[in-house]
Amino acid sequence: MQYISTRGQVPPVSFSTAVEQGLAPDGGLYLPEALPDLTAYLPEWESLGYAELCEAFFAIFATDLDRSELSGIVQRSYTKFDDPEIAPIRKLDETHYVLELFHGPTLAFKDFALQLLGNLYEAQIARTGRPISVLGATSGDTGAAAIHGLLGKTGVTTFILYPDGRISPLQERQMTCTGADNVFPLAIQGSFDDAQTAMKTVFEDREFAAEVGLSAVNSINLARILAQCVYYLSAFFRLPAEIRESVIFVVPTGNFGNVLAGWLVQQMGVPIKGFRVATNQNDILHRLFATGTYELDAVAPSLAPSMDIQVASNFERFLYYAVGQDPAKVREIMKTFKETGKYVFEDFDDSSFSSSRTDDSEIPGIIGRIYDSFTYVIDPHTACGFAPVDENGPEIILSTAHPAKFPDTIVDAIGLESTHPSLEALKARQIVKHQVEPTPEAIKAFMRQHVNLPS
Repeated sequence: MQYISTRGQVPPVSFSTAVEQGLAPDGGLYLPEALPDLTAYLPEWESLGYAELCEAFFAIFATDLDRSELSGIVQRSYTKFDDPEIAPIRKLDETHYVLELFHGPTLAFKDFALQLLGNLYEAQIARTGRPISVLGATSGDTGAAAIHGLLGKTGVTTFILYPDGRISPLQERQMTCTGADNVFPLAIQGSFDDAQTAMKTVFEDREFAAEVGLSAVNSINLARILAQCVYYLSAFFRLPAEIRESVIFVVPTGNFGNVLAGWLVQQMGVPIKGFRVATNQNDILHRLFATGTYELDAVAPSLAPSMDIQVASNFERFLYYAVGQDPAKVREIMKTFKETGKYVFEDFDDSSFSSSRTDDSEIPGIIGRIYDSFTYVIDPHTACGFAPVDENGPEIILSTAHPAKFPDTIVDAIGLESTHPSLEALKARQIVKHQVEPTPEAIKAFMRQHVNLPS
C-alpha cells in the first residue's frame, strides 16, 4: 500500500517512509491511496486479543514490513499496560459505556499509538542505521507518551514543545523528570497552537529535516492515527452484539485525531453508527459541526488542558475526503484558513458527526454527577464526553486520561483524592526543562546544539 499527501504535490511513498517523514514535504498529511474494505476481515478478527488485532490491522497498511518483524513490534508495544484487556470497557448503565484508554505507562490514550511508534522507529533505525531526531508539540498528554515511548531507543533524540504553565503539574513532571540525557522538554511562552504552528514550519524546512533526521510524533504522523483505529475495532467487537450498530462513540478531542481514527474505521466498512465530537470551551470543532464555519478563536486555558487547541491539525485529513479527495481544493481551503483564520463551508457533510461543548463551569458538576450516580471517577476531559445532549440510545464515551493526572479538579469536584503510584513517584524527582522561543529559528538552533548527544 502506498501513501499520498492531502495536498497532492509529492509522489506516493511507502508506509515506512510516511512514518519516517511524519509531515509530507508539501506540508500535507499522509493518507492511504485508497481506504481498504475491512468487512471480510471482521468475522475472523472478532475473537482476537488486542495485540493480535493490532497486528492484523497493520498488516493491511504496513505492507513494506515483514510480517514477523511487524508481529514483534506490535507485541512489544502492549506489554506496559496495567489491564489485561488493554482497553477495557466499563458498563455504567444500559446506555452508558466507558472505553478506558488510560491503562498505559503515562495513563493517557496517547500511549496506544506512541508505544507502537517508538518501536516502529527503533526497527527503522536498526534497518537503516540512521539516527533520528523526534520533534513534537503537546497540550499535555502527547509529550509524556512520546517521551516514554522513545525512552531507551538507541539512535533517538527527543524534543517536545509545550506551553509553559498551561498543562497540569503532573503532566509536566511526566515529561521533565525522566532523567534521560536524550530527552529535551522545551517550554514555550504561549499556547499549544503556537507550539504546533512553529513545529509544522520546522518540518517544512526539508534541508533541516534531512540534516537532523527529523521525524514527527504528533498525530500528523499517520502511524498515530492508524494505531488509534485499533481501539475502535476492539471496542466494537466487545460491545454487546445487539447494540453494536446503534452505539454512538463520544470522543473528547481537540486536535481531531482521536475521532478521525474512528471515522476512518467507519469508512472502511465497520458499521459504527456515528460520533459525537466533545470539546471543552475551546470549541472550534463544535462550532464547525454546528454552523459549517471553521474559525480561529483565542485559546482559553481550561480544566481540560489537553484540549486547549484551536487549530485542529488532523482536520485536514477529514477535509481531504469531505471535498471529494481533491488536493487542489484542500490547498485552497488551508491557504484561506492560514491567511484569514476562517473558512465557511457552503455544503459541509457532517452526517456521521454531532458535537457538544463543555465550559469549565460545567466540568466539576459533571464529574460529581457521574461519581454520585455510578461511584466512578472521570477526568476533566472525559467529563466533556458526558455533557448533556438531546440524543437517545447507547453511547460509549472514550475516557482519555486517568483522573489522578488532574488531582486538584477531582478534589474540587468530589472531595476525594485520586492518585496513581507512577505519578506519586514523580513528585520527588527534579524537573529539567528548557525555555525556548516558539519560533522555527529558535527551535532549530536548539536542536542543532543538542541533537548529537549520545543516546
